[in-house]
Formats: sequence, C-alpha cells, structure tokens
Amino acid sequence: MSEGKTILLVEDDPAIAMIIRETLDDECGLLASVGSIAERNAWLAGHRPDLIITDVVLPDGDGIDSLAHAGVDPATPVIVLSAQNTLDTAVRATGIGSYDYLPKPFDLDELTSSVRAALQRRVEPAASDANPPADSHGLVGRAPAMQAVYRTIARLATNDLAVLILGESGTGKEVVARAIHATGLRRAGPFVAINMAAIPRELIEAELFGHEKGAFTGAHSRNAGRFEQAAGGTLFLDEIGDMPLEAQTRLLRVLQSNEYSTVGGSQPLRADVRVIAATHRDMRALVADGRFREDLFYRLNVIPVTLPPLRDRRSDIAALVRHFVEVGRGSGLPDRQFAPEAMQWLERHDWPGNVRELGNVVQRLAVLSRDTVVTAREVEMVLRDNSESGGLVDPAARIARAIDDWAREKMASPDLESDIHGQLEAIVETALFRRVMRDAQGNQLEAARRLGINRNTLRKRLAQLEINPLRP
Repeated sequence: MSEGKTILLVEDDPAIAMIIRETLDDECGLLASVGSIAERNAWLAGHRPDLIITDVVLPDGDGIDSLAHAGVDPATPVIVLSAQNTLDTAVRATGIGSYDYLPKPFDLDELTSSVRAALQRRVEPAASDANPPADSHGLVGRAPAMQAVYRTIARLATNDLAVLILGESGTGKEVVARAIHATGLRRAGPFVAINMAAIPRELIEAELFGHEKGAFTGAHSRNAGRFEQAAGGTLFLDEIGDMPLEAQTRLLRVLQSNEYSTVGGSQPLRADVRVIAATHRDMRALVADGRFREDLFYRLNVIPVTLPPLRDRRSDIAALVRHFVEVGRGSGLPDRQFAPEAMQWLERHDWPGNVRELGNVVQRLAVLSRDTVVTAREVEMVLRDNSESGGLVDPAARIARAIDDWAREKMASPDLESDIHGQLEAIVETALFRRVMRDAQGNQLEAARRLGINRNTLRKRLAQLEINPLRP
C-alpha cells in the first residue's frame, strides 16, 4: 500500500469504476472517483492527486484533451484507459505526458502494476511539440495484438532510439516505420527507405553512404547516399536480414561513431538520422548461423516491434476492408460494400500475404464486381483464382515462395552444404507422406495409390524418413 497517496479516477461507467476501486483499494490512502470532466475539474479545484486514471470518452468531452486546461501539475502521472484503441489515442496519451496507456478491456494485474510504479515516481512533462496532430498514419485495427504496437509507437515519440520491426512479409512494416517517423521528434525531416534485398551487394555501400566522382567505374559525379539524404530525419533499412556481412561491418561502425565517409571520400560526415530496420527473417537464427553480426543486431534491436500476421487479428479484417475500399475510391476505383457472407469468406481466409494481400484482393474485387455489393461468390472466385493473377493464396505458390526463401538462406550460408536437393526432398516428402498416411488412416495400400507409387516403395520411404505408419 502507498500510504497517503491520492488517486483520482475519472470513469463514467459505474461497473468499471467499481471494479477499479475494489482492485486499487489497498494501493493508496484515498481513491476519489468521478464520472465527467466537470466533476473532475471541481474535484481538482480543491485537491492535488498523486495519480490520475482517466477514460478518454466522457459524457461532456475528451478526457485527454481537456486535461491540458484542468490545472493539473505537469509532473502528475496519468494512466489513460480507453476503448478507442487506435494509434491516435495512444499518441495523444503520450502527448499529455501520461505514464501509461491501457486499452480496454485491460488486465487488472497490469493496471495494478502500472499504478504501483506510477506512484513511486513523478513524470516529466512531454515537450509541447512532442507529437504532431494525431491520425492513424495508415495503421488500421483494434485487435489486442495491435494495441502493443500502438503503445510502443507512442512511447517512441519522445526519443530517438533505434527500432527493429519484425514480422512476416505483408504485415505493414514500412507503414509502422512511417508512423514512428511521423509521430517522433524527427517528423519534420525526411523519411528515406532502402530495401537491402533489392540492391546488389557490390553497390550497397555506395547506396548507403554515397560516392565521390571517379570512386569507381561509372561514377561520373558525386552521389549522396541514403544516410546523407535522410539527414535530420529517419533512415528505414528494410529487409536488413539480407544485408551482406561486409556491409554489416561498415554499418556497425557508423552506428557506433555516428560518422561515415562516402565511397572514395576521406572527409567524415555526421550520421544525423534515426535508424529503423525491418525484416521478415528470424534474426536470432541468422546470428546463431553466423550470417548476421551479433553486435549489429543488438545495436538495431534497442526497441523491437513485432507485427502480428493477419490471421492473428481477424477481428480487424472488416475495418481493413473498409480502409482499402476508401483508399481505392480515392484512386478512382468504384465504391463497394461487402455482403455479410462475403465478409465471412474474407475473415475465414488465412492470408499468407497478410495485409498487403488483403488490400490487393479488395482492390481487385472493386474492379471486377458487377454490383455495388460484393457477393460471397465473387470473393470465393477471386481467392481461388488469386495465384493466377499474381496473389499468394494458391498453395503451390505458397510452397514455391517457401522453397525460394529456404534455398536463398542455404545459398547465403558461409557453410554451404552440397546436398541441399536431398535435404529439401526429405523435408517435402516427410510432410507429404505424413499427410497422406493420416488421410488414408494408416492404410498403406490406399496411401500408395494416392501417391502414385507402389506399396514397397512407400514402405521403404517411410522407413528412411523415420515415419511410423501406425502413428504418422
């Protein structure tokens, strides 16, 4: 218990207020509860709380914006609670110098821990220009998995720390990087992106650091690199896991010294950038395999942000569909609505290409649909035909992509094994034989028929792959 500490709770829902009061009863000397901005201001006129816990949407206004005019000591910690679980809310909460932001429904243990920590210290007020006018910055969704992302972005607004964004392809890593830039201290500066996987390894240093005239064949004039172009702003290094080791060493030196020189140059230049990196790869596995420098990994991984795949935030699909329809309308595409059954098709789909794939499908449906309301049949046809039109829904396309990623990693390994065909064959056959044996309920004759091989060959391969035919 924090003896003598006073908490002011501003919450208009009586049930939630009662639960919070009962939970925090032992955490302070006095917990005052009010349900509106007017009641809050009247209470503050005669009291000085050690902590304020406030909802955002109140009967008579916005609980965040109105705090600036309530005469609260700027050093008083504030915990913001909100069912308006968007990046907008998280950023505005940080803008008032809040101690924490908890989206509803919140965990009571997490609230208690936050209250205990807040009562042990006074927070410094945020700079008056710490955040720009808030919007979603392209981020859509209120699923719990996205709330952690919003909270992290908001907490990055008042510092310049390096960030590493992790997530599958298509989850929106560049969108998050742009949101971090747009809400941060360097938002007035440029945002410069470079895809490390798209640049030939012999040109990476010149792309990053620039080159002088005559530095190499074809260098007919001086060229500013991405570090110089991003001066005063943010440099986004996409697919950092594909960066060659020799370039990693140069990048590490720059991050350590905050200085670099152009290719062919001798004058040191200041690296005045915030670095945000991103990758869909398992960085710790790359470090363990010797394909990524451990010291560089820790330089980049100061603040990790992990993006959830779309299959883990299905509740956001309807909102994302509306967002992509609106974006398409702004680009001249027809306005569309989706029938409930059509939306159910979209929400059941696994989306191996994640948000990017969903956006492509929605825009395709906007063009191909015969009516203003997209039907379930139209969605079904587009999803089934997606592989032929460049998507990633078709299982064969997904397998091909997975094999390409696997082979690229194997070929990039410093200890390249000679029999990668045999390794891949074993991986594919193991998965295939297990599935067919399970579907055939252990009947080897039926399994051999489905595979198009004879029974003896099946038995031999099951033994070689160490598959138990009775328990595949």
